[in-house]
Amino acid sequence: MTATTTVRADAIVIALVGMAHATSHVFHLLLPPLFPLLMVDFGFGYTEAGFLMTVFFVISGTGQAFAGILVDRYGARRVLLAGVGLMAASGLALAAAANYPMLLLAVVLAGLGNSIFHPADFSLLNQKVSPPRLGYAFSVHGLSGNLGWAIGVTLSGMALAWGSWRGAGVAAVLLALLSIATLLWARPLLDDDRPKVGVTEGNPCGTGATAPGRTFAFLNTPMIWLAFAFFLLITAAFAGLQSFSAPVLGGIYGISLAAAVAGLTGYLLGSAAGMVIGGIVAAKVQTHDRTVGMALVGAALFATALATGLPPAWSVIPRMVGSGVGVGISGPSRDLLVRRIATNSLAGGNASPAFGRVYGFVYSGLDVGMALGPLAFGALLDAGGMDGVLPGVALLQIMAVLTILAMGRRAG
Repeated sequence: MTATTTVRADAIVIALVGMAHATSHVFHLLLPPLFPLLMVDFGFGYTEAGFLMTVFFVISGTGQAFAGILVDRYGARRVLLAGVGLMAASGLALAAAANYPMLLLAVVLAGLGNSIFHPADFSLLNQKVSPPRLGYAFSVHGLSGNLGWAIGVTLSGMALAWGSWRGAGVAAVLLALLSIATLLWARPLLDDDRPKVGVTEGNPCGTGATAPGRTFAFLNTPMIWLAFAFFLLITAAFAGLQSFSAPVLGGIYGISLAAAVAGLTGYLLGSAAGMVIGGIVAAKVQTHDRTVGMALVGAALFATALATGLPPAWSVIPRMVGSGVGVGISGPSRDLLVRRIATNSLAGGNASPAFGRVYGFVYSGLDVGMALGPLAFGALLDAGGMDGVLPGVALLQIMAVLTILAMGRRAG
């Protein structure tokens, strides 16, 4: 295979995995914007609406830790297809929903589908993309998630404009089916299937299976728990900022709701731009723990400055952008550090058959953070602690820095 062919194959694999990742993120933000219509049609309140999202993240987080085992046993491509299929079923359940239980079914299916993407995506990228281009691959993976969020919000916005929320579900189904068709078409590039063969004395679990006693052996590695804690901390900070930055910025600086929302939009755009920069940095700089640490310290400094209320109101949006850039830059280096941890923590250094287990467990911290962050910051706001939200975000980011530096020291 020539160098040009390798580059082309890597680019196609990165694009395919990014497409699947974007599909999963469409379903993250498809339902919440539809709540105003759904609450009227089905007669439920904000508590029931919040419960739907709690169910999504609980199922996704719990399922993610176990989905990695399926990835290691049956192959990432198969599991990825199953996940996208569950997403399509979720969209169909949403489009056909006649009551609250059917909405709950749609959320359960979406949570199960979402649980497979990180272990499947990262297993495929690690196995199919050349190591020198993994930094770029992880950057595109993160960007595709942001694109999926944008598509999900757009579909919901169009449905709201038309006054028909069922159309959003139908559109999501069509996107998921397109993703499935593309993944099937590209099977030769993504094929890592591990069919289980007959059990023998020398192969008691069958090809592609994992010995029962060793399935969770990686949990004995302290770095795995440090990585889990890192994702929990950094995602809890993001979830708090995403959920409550608008009222907090408006309360501290007296800016309009539109301006405060523009600040959050700036943060998300800054994060996307930071991922592009971070992919380049990750491909050229090998001290990934220091890269992540410096980027997150910068993000925490922006959050701390905003928390003081001292900067002029006009600087709110630029500072939110700066905080987002710092978080975005950290992403690709963070994923490469997790890859090093996965490789070092598995017997013999041959991590490829077990990437799924490690990535599945470690990245389940994302869902735990998304579930706990809004609850913690919401309780703080209810207690009258509006001034504590941004310092809390900064504190979580600093704790994440300490965790990532500890990971870097242990990884060597």
